[in-house]
Amino acid sequence: MKKGSYYLTILLPALFVAAAVATNVDVEGLFKRPRDFSLLNKEHVMGKHELFGDPFGNPNDFKSRKIPDDVGTPMDATLKHVEEVTEEAQKEEAQKEKDAALKPAKLDGVGGGKGKFGSRFKDKVGVGAGIGESPLVNPGNYNGEWELFSKNSGVSAMHSILLPKVEKVLMYDSTIWRISNITLPNGVCRVLDEKTGDKDCYAHSVWFDSHVDNIVPLELKTDTWCSSGGLTFEGQFLSTGGFQGGANTVRYLDTCKDCTWREYPTALAAPRWYSTQAQLADGRFIVVGGRDAQSFEYIPPEGKQNDKPFFFDFLKQTLDPEENNLYPFVFLSTDSNVFIFANNRSVLLNPNTNTVVKEFPVLPGGHRNYPASGMSVILPINLANPYTSPEAVPAEVMVCGGSAHIDSYGKASLGTFYETLEDCGRIKITDPNPVWERDLMPTPRIMGDMMLLPSGEVLIVNGAMRGASGWGFARDPNFTPVMYTPGAKFGTRFRELKPSTIPRMYHSSTVVLPDGRVMISGSNTNNGYIYDAMYPTELRVEKFSPPYLDPALAVQRPEIVNGEAIAKFGYKAKITIQAKVNPTAAAMMLMNLKVSMYVPGFSTHGVTMNQRLVMLGLDSANPTAGKDGVYDVVATTPPSSAVAPTGYYMLSVVYQGIPSKAVWVQLK
Repeated sequence: MKKGSYYLTILLPALFVAAAVATNVDVEGLFKRPRDFSLLNKEHVMGKHELFGDPFGNPNDFKSRKIPDDVGTPMDATLKHVEEVTEEAQKEEAQKEKDAALKPAKLDGVGGGKGKFGSRFKDKVGVGAGIGESPLVNPGNYNGEWELFSKNSGVSAMHSILLPKVEKVLMYDSTIWRISNITLPNGVCRVLDEKTGDKDCYAHSVWFDSHVDNIVPLELKTDTWCSSGGLTFEGQFLSTGGFQGGANTVRYLDTCKDCTWREYPTALAAPRWYSTQAQLADGRFIVVGGRDAQSFEYIPPEGKQNDKPFFFDFLKQTLDPEENNLYPFVFLSTDSNVFIFANNRSVLLNPNTNTVVKEFPVLPGGHRNYPASGMSVILPINLANPYTSPEAVPAEVMVCGGSAHIDSYGKASLGTFYETLEDCGRIKITDPNPVWERDLMPTPRIMGDMMLLPSGEVLIVNGAMRGASGWGFARDPNFTPVMYTPGAKFGTRFRELKPSTIPRMYHSSTVVLPDGRVMISGSNTNNGYIYDAMYPTELRVEKFSPPYLDPALAVQRPEIVNGEAIAKFGYKAKITIQAKVNPTAAAMMLMNLKVSMYVPGFSTHGVTMNQRLVMLGLDSANPTAGKDGVYDVVATTPPSSAVAPTGYYMLSVVYQGIPSKAVWVQLK
């Protein structure tokens, strides 16, 4: 840099501030507002979480700072006392915090006092029998296994979803960077400016084969940066929103060999960036929120467009100075209403009247949604018990992680990375008077993925232990996955599994595969494809085998042998699943048997949209005539589309905690 240019970079900002002060301009307000900057020759309005600091990370900063272990202490080089505390003392203090938090607290309405998590928490949680509580046969010390499946996914998987029929994973990121690690085929390029001839020849979405290491590039025209998605009844992928020209876009992708994206840039009434999409009981999709979008709307039929959205005051109320209500957690309840959680509050929305019909207690402790980025899941829906009506089927939501500090990413931009939350709240959203019930994860976590496994357990994977979501705004990757068993005894529900060696932080994603493994990809905390940053742009793809895939248990694994015969069925029907077990194994007993149906979720930013797992009611399990080791398992299908929306599911037989490979079924 020339000396004159160097002095100008110092003097010009000072002159600007002096002039602003002299003319009574609100300088502080100017710096709080979003501003424009040139991003690879494209104009981009920065969000607040992108305004500060070096988005590429600073390796020197990473090496020089010491991360304290005590709960809630900011990582700051000026805190000299951190250096004086021994590692053993730090661990001892952290353990004391955990032990104290797990002691039963006297709470308002429970014991008359207030506990660590506030007056709307209970300590003990009761759930329906049969949800994630069948013990593994001969359980050992197998804590899972990691496999490096691919070294190059072509694109860094900011978004991913497993598609039915083809059993391929759709991965995509954003067109804004105009670069990936794979080009479009046959010299195809996306024309950006016909006058200048500016082109983009890179692919930003790919088909990734979940069986072999093979990728097929797909051309995207509109920007899908931080978008939303889900599967239609026919297994078609439906994507909404994104950035700039993609913000109002609805996209369709069918599951065929030569299928390409169909994109409608003006379909949505409001721009949807960091919004959430959910399927309703009638098959429609609702899109909720997004940056500067305190509203919701329903995706119009293909080729049509919405005139205006529905203003949603709840999103305005939950928007704080740091946002913290983007990518809201949205789940279809079993009564056809829609549960919506933003920041630390939640409501039940009637999609037929577009009115809020219930408000839930505040979840205390901190800020849960993007960019504080906690995680959430609707727990397995259990149909083992007979219910008087579909509306009586209970539904429970779990929210984990986030930040106790409203300014977590503002501070992270300045080099102070707060430890994230390690608590979880559970609430039965169908109860007349629901309360939040709390538990603690083994470690703090944000930006993780909560995945429903065919066994009825929940796998928590990926993320970081300090900071917030955003480019370069987190530290301390959480390499250790955790298994959560919803129906286990309080205090024993969490189990730490084998750690990975690859940081999976901002812009990573996860999908559950039919063979019971979990595929993990992506992670890009950088503004572009940067491979020499503190946390490089990640193209490697891993597969994780949960404990139920212990090789020692392989002989006990059931197998579905009549998948084609049960490929399609309706509601309230009896289906017979033929399940084969090892002839030398003990006779199949109904009490150790479950049948699960799983909807593949759309994974991005720690949110897995439309993910759902239903445990079917079972009638009987008897030996199949003339087939050694095969049993006829008779199950009852879901009672309504509110309990299980129409569409494709992965159906598994789970015996003594070990799931079979799934078969694809369509609920019509």
